[in-house]
Amino acid sequence: MSVPTRLIDTHLHLIYRDRLAYAWLGSEPALAAQDWTYELYAAKAHPLGVTDCLHMEVDVGAADIDRETELVRGLAGDPARRIRAAVSNGRPEDATFPAQVDRACADSFVRGFRRILHVVPDDVSRTLVFRDNVRRLAGAGLTFDVCVRADQLGIAAELVDACPGVAFVLDHCGGGSASRPDLFAAWKSALADLARRPNVVAKVSGVIGTVGDGWTVDDLRPVVETTIETFGWDRVVWGSDWPWSAQCASLADWVEATQRLVAAASQTEREKLFHLNAARVYGIS
Repeated sequence: MSVPTRLIDTHLHLIYRDRLAYAWLGSEPALAAQDWTYELYAAKAHPLGVTDCLHMEVDVGAADIDRETELVRGLAGDPARRIRAAVSNGRPEDATFPAQVDRACADSFVRGFRRILHVVPDDVSRTLVFRDNVRRLAGAGLTFDVCVRADQLGIAAELVDACPGVAFVLDHCGGGSASRPDLFAAWKSALADLARRPNVVAKVSGVIGTVGDGWTVDDLRPVVETTIETFGWDRVVWGSDWPWSAQCASLADWVEATQRLVAAASQTEREKLFHLNAARVYGIS
C-alpha cells in the first residue's frame, strides 16, 4: 500500500495557557499539565507526512475567540509551520455572531465556525436565533463543524434541515464507539439518517478516545468503516484530534491505524480521505 501523496490534518488543537483562557482545562488534568504548542505537534506530525493542517478552535471563552484566531494566524505566518487555515469558535446563539461572520467573509484565513453542542443544553441549537445565524454561512464559503454525542445526532439532523444551504462537517464520526455494543446500532441508524443530507461531510477523527487501553485496530474498525461506508469516499475527511488523542495513543499510532483500516481501498479513495476532500471542503490549496 502506498502512502498518501499529501496528508491534511483537519482537526489540530493548540493550547497556549499563557495567552488564552481555557475554562474547561480544570476538568482535564492531563491536558492542563502543559502547553500543547505547534512545535510539540510538528515534532510528531511532520515526520509522519502531515503536509498541511487546519486549526480547530479549542472552546476558549467568548472574550478570547478573536484572540485565538489571531494567535493561530500569527503562528501560521512562519512558513516552517504548516497551518493553512482555521475554524473559529462561534456562538450562533449570540447577537455578536453576524458581525463575526462578516469579518470571516473578508478573511481568507478563517474557513468556518464550530460550536460544541454537547457542552450546551440541547435546545440551544433549536432556537430561531441560532439557526438564522448559522444560515448566514450559506453561500459564504464558510463551513460549520458540528460536534455532538452519538445520542445527539438527531439534533444535528434538525440543524442541518433548518440550514440546507450550509456546508456541515460532522466531527469525530458523530461520537460513534464500538466499545458499547448496546449503543452501536442506534448510532449507526442515526448516522445513516444524517448522511442522507448531502451537505454533510463526516470527519474520521476522535475514535481512539472511545476505546480503552490496549486497543487494537479492529476495535476502531466498526466505527471508521461504518462512517466511510455511510457517507461514501467523497464525503469523508481525516483529522488527528491532537492533543486529545495523545492521551490514548500517539499520533503515529492513529496515522498507522487509519492507513491500515483503509488499506483495501483504492489509491484514489485513500487520497480522497487524506487530502482531496479536505482541500475541497475547507478550501485548502
